[in-house]
Amino acid sequence: MIFMAEQNDEQNDNQQANAQDAPSNTIKDPDEWTTGDEPMTGAQKSYLKTLSDEAGEELDETLTKADASKRIEELQQKTGRGAGGSQGSSSQGGDAQGGDTNG
Repeated sequence: MIFMAEQNDEQNDNQQANAQDAPSNTIKDPDEWTTGDEPMTGAQKSYLKTLSDEAGEELDETLTKADASKRIEELQQKTGRGAGGSQGSSSQGGDAQGGDTNG
């Protein structure tokens, strides 16, 4: 059983390393999305509502998927939420990549 646990740990480590090395599809420019001109998704609308309320700005309900994604990034920076904001940088220590340091 110990051998299996070590093997699982090694597989998890390899998967995490591969995930960090592989290009992410979340980085693709919204202007290049094939469905970017479709209406924003329900999830985008909901998150934009939250961000807009927090930023004290109005929600434009006519945004496309691509425009909603850009607006989300703008509001995340303004509010300090999400990947584009200062999330974790002021209240958490740890390494710059946010990885687990517990070997």
